[in-house]
Amino acid sequence: MRYYIIAGEASGDLHGSNLMKALFKKDANATIRFWGGDLMQQTGGTLVKHYRDLAFMGFAEVILNLKTILNNIKICKADILKFNPDVIIYIDYPGFNMRIAKWAKQKGFQNHYYISPQIWAWKENRIHAIKKDVDQMYVILPFEKDFYEKKHHYPVHFVGHPLIDAIANKNKINFDHFIAENQLENKPIIALLPGSRKQEIAKMLSIMLSVVNDFPEYQFVIAGAPSQEFEFYKQFLTTKNVKFISNKTYDLLQVAQAALVTSGTATLETALFKIPQVVCYKGSWISYQIAKRIITLKFISLVNLIMDKEVVKELIQDELNTQNLTIELHKILKGTNRNQILKEYDALEKKLGGQGASEKTAQLIVNFVKK
Repeated sequence: MRYYIIAGEASGDLHGSNLMKALFKKDANATIRFWGGDLMQQTGGTLVKHYRDLAFMGFAEVILNLKTILNNIKICKADILKFNPDVIIYIDYPGFNMRIAKWAKQKGFQNHYYISPQIWAWKENRIHAIKKDVDQMYVILPFEKDFYEKKHHYPVHFVGHPLIDAIANKNKINFDHFIAENQLENKPIIALLPGSRKQEIAKMLSIMLSVVNDFPEYQFVIAGAPSQEFEFYKQFLTTKNVKFISNKTYDLLQVAQAALVTSGTATLETALFKIPQVVCYKGSWISYQIAKRIITLKFISLVNLIMDKEVVKELIQDELNTQNLTIELHKILKGTNRNQILKEYDALEKKLGGQGASEKTAQLIVNFVKK
């Protein structure tokens, strides 16, 4: 059967690649064409467009890049018609994917959505479009099933979180080997995860790096995103206590003592590796002003949202400054907060369900398409 998959971000590339592996296993005749990244490309199939050409951060940035976005939508529609898939699988990335899903439904294609848009956070009225245009929805957060089924009377499949599989399948890393392989100092590591888009990396790294001089006994290691070249990061490597590695975030998290993490999927990844963290977020002034008026959630990190309480400290917008970051980093390195966070991480993992999200989702998709 023919599968068309659309993922627009680094996390979508990771989960898309694992889903593709499972689809190839479940369907020996699978042909897959996709929008995604390097991991999906390594798995097989045909890459149409890389997510690095799609990712725009914030309300203002989307408006400024509207012409590019609209052109990508046009390219995508034409490519789907030419490929004529048996099913289209959307992975998160709702601004783009919901537009395609609406059009595809009218054209008679079968629409399956893996990793729900976060409509429980904002744009809840998207539920009407989802009910109309999405044939099957596969959710990965435990509270999403109740949100869809009890609140909106829309049946969904809870498949568990794919990060559990991705992390469980990771080879274990030895600290001394990691230090030697990446030419780091023999000091404990504080990991910096500033995001994957240029706008957020530039904004977050300058603040994260402002605390370096207060922690001379540690080395700070920037996790470079696979979507960005080293040349972009060179501007931030101005002190000897700051190092850089690219496309090895999971290895880095295995050996770190603590992490400063930009809000997003990385907060959950960090928690599943059992690394105490401070969650950081700072957007452009106009994007933040819009967001805080339409998002009513108590928390911004997935860790706190899933646990429905503050497990990790969130420093948002004006609260994200050198003084606050220094205080919170001290707490998670040597304070009483550290042990409590690690205890809560164990409870978080249990809430997310067991392994097998990609396998379950692939099997359900294959079953539905064969009907």
